[in-house]
Amino acid sequence: MDINTWVMYFLSVLVLTASPGPSALFCMTRAVSTGTLGGFIAALGSLIAITLILTLSFTGLGVLIATSELAFTLVKYLGAVYLIYLGVQSFRSKADNLAKVEANSSNKRLLTDNFIQGFIVGASNPKAIVFFTALFPQFINPNGSLLSQYSIFAITFILLELSWLMFYVVLGVKSSNWLYRNNRMRLFNKLTGSVFISAGTLLSLSNRNY
Repeated sequence: MDINTWVMYFLSVLVLTASPGPSALFCMTRAVSTGTLGGFIAALGSLIAITLILTLSFTGLGVLIATSELAFTLVKYLGAVYLIYLGVQSFRSKADNLAKVEANSSNKRLLTDNFIQGFIVGASNPKAIVFFTALFPQFINPNGSLLSQYSIFAITFILLELSWLMFYVVLGVKSSNWLYRNNRMRLFNKLTGSVFISAGTLLSLSNRNY
């Protein structure tokens, strides 16, 4: 892969990863309630899910999903339902004492839940499959080593995606003390709940065109 091709790919992925979405919001909310470690575990779950989508798209399996109306619709509605579920949970959340939440942030079950939920949120958007399926043909050199090209594509994406997710984790941690004062956490829960429900609703109305 020549440097010009990589730069164009880098810029394309930078735009994709820099755009805040459900995964970024989820990681930030987990960081607010469970600290840096909890936010990182949520980010790791989301990153693994999206990297699997990238791999499927690169190998061509993503084409089958992207062109299958049934598969696309199934993933779309499952993702939409889960995002709406997260939104309802946010609305129902109570502003716990920050010290108590931080004390529980190392709980293995809590961290496992963060990972699983992060994975589901990361995998919940079938549009990512369509995006990568359309993206890769523009940069793949059929005469070059596919394994080396995949490695470059994957490593570039992982570094950018993890950097942005951790940015939102740090943002959540830094704002947690302020949010837990004067009942601001209740407003934050309602705001994030509204965003999750809106994202789920928009996903349910989306199609394969982007």
